[in-house]
Amino acid sequence: MESALRKGKQAQEAGDFAAAAQSFEQARRLAPENREAWGGLLVSYLRGEKQAEALAVGEAAVSRWPQDEQFRHWLGLAYFKNGQNARAIEELRHAEVLNPNEYEIHFDLALVYLSSQQYSLAATELEQALHRKPQMALAHLLLGRAYQNTNRTLPAIEQFKSALRLDPAIPLGHYHLGFAYESLGQAVEAISEFKKELALRQDSSEVFYQLGHAQLETGQFAAAAESLRQALRRAPENAEAYTDLGKALLMLGDLPAAASALQRAIAIKPEHAPAHYQLARALEKMGNKTGAERELQRFTDLKKRQQEAGGMAYRPN
Repeated sequence: MESALRKGKQAQEAGDFAAAAQSFEQARRLAPENREAWGGLLVSYLRGEKQAEALAVGEAAVSRWPQDEQFRHWLGLAYFKNGQNARAIEELRHAEVLNPNEYEIHFDLALVYLSSQQYSLAATELEQALHRKPQMALAHLLLGRAYQNTNRTLPAIEQFKSALRLDPAIPLGHYHLGFAYESLGQAVEAISEFKKELALRQDSSEVFYQLGHAQLETGQFAAAAESLRQALRRAPENAEAYTDLGKALLMLGDLPAAASALQRAIAIKPEHAPAHYQLARALEKMGNKTGAERELQRFTDLKKRQQEAGGMAYRPN
């Protein structure tokens, strides 16, 4: 049994989770009450993306040792990976009661809450996690996101800054900070942060889109058009990016290109009211009064429909 456990640990360290699972399963059969064998098998399945197997082993382990917070924790992760967030929260809460001082339990519970869009609860868990390990950059970043999604933008900015102090290259750190600045109307600061994010990694269509949007808001129309084209090269079905591109081209006086971009936005997302509004402007400037009236009426109808549905009224971009 000891030999099987040793082989399982070695395979885990080598990243060979299938071989690790085989060894830990062998150990478990030889010693059914050995928690190390059960734990090794469960972790091997979790790390090897064997979700159904992890769930079965986790449930059996918790049935044997219901007061073991580690098995409760791992079972919660297995439920989370299987898309059963409510069950994941239940198990992670059990684990938290059994061991309230464990950073990883608070952090993983926060991940489930974030996935479930329960941002206030996620923030509480991340605050608890950071009380135990304040040096964890990712926890600061996620706490900032939780704050941002509960309209606590200023505390969010402080968390994003903390994350970047701890890890200046943390993925999306500058992006989230820029987004928070933009939500406060601080477009110049937002542009600076989006550019810093792109200096680290240039594969994100969303960062290019947000950069273009902020440049558009500050009257940098040519720069906005280039950023938005970069976004569309990476995500060609982004109706909002086509709408902003159309507006930038409209401001630059390239009416045919503006109309083309806005028509593309409408083809992708016919209910996107700002595209109809901006297309009405472009068509009017091109002398197409009938087309402009049609698009303006479409915009008005969409706005009225959303108001009747109880949502926020559309605002022309």
